[in-house]
Amino acid sequence: MPGQFSLFPDCYTPLFCFQYPMGLIIRSSTIHAAGCYTTTPIAKGTRVVEYTGPLIDKEEADLRYENKPVTYLFGIGDGSRVIDGHGMAMFINHSCDANCETEEIDGRVWITAIRDIAAGEELCYDYCLYDGGDEEAPCNCGAKKCRGSMYSREELRRRKRLAEKEMRRHPPAKTRTEKPATKRKPASPKRLPPNATKTAKAAAEKMSKKRTLPVGGRGESHGNAKKSQKAQ
Repeated sequence: MPGQFSLFPDCYTPLFCFQYPMGLIIRSSTIHAAGCYTTTPIAKGTRVVEYTGPLIDKEEADLRYENKPVTYLFGIGDGSRVIDGHGMAMFINHSCDANCETEEIDGRVWITAIRDIAAGEELCYDYCLYDGGDEEAPCNCGAKKCRGSMYSREELRRRKRLAEKEMRRHPPAKTRTEKPATKRKPASPKRLPPNATKTAKAAAEKMSKKRTLPVGGRGESHGNAKKSQKAQ
């Protein structure tokens, strides 16, 4: 088989990194920047490409990429060592509906097809990220069952538990909300009995019929008083 010479002396792979001959190309991707595509059909179970690059400690990787937003690190074993990706495989993007998966065999990482892949398809596998600090790592694969993140389901559950624990330890301060002022109902007019108007009218007529007493007299009007004076 044709071989590819390793450009990295500290690469964990042998001096010659053998790969199966595949028609792989790198071009723009709708998932993220550039992606890896196949120009030939790939059968299920085929080892497509090896994830190659220098093997370094996780601490060294953290220092090397401390202020860099993009990395191509692939953790192996217990995660204490990572491959600093430099090769065709590092361009393979994440997808929640992947057509490939990764296999670690004898300390080497292979990208293997998990279904038949047609020519022209973009290769992708589930990153299952597990160590990213406070970074969100959103997913843009566009799959129907996309989980919205490149973190593994286990990692998402772990982060959710931590967030709930932190919420219990430091609950948000309750803000006092003032109750809206209640509107007073307008006073309803007093209801009068049905015969109130008639009663008031009758009382007025009765008052008008009363004779007024003259000054100094009783039971007689002023006109009657004058007549009696003439008779005397």
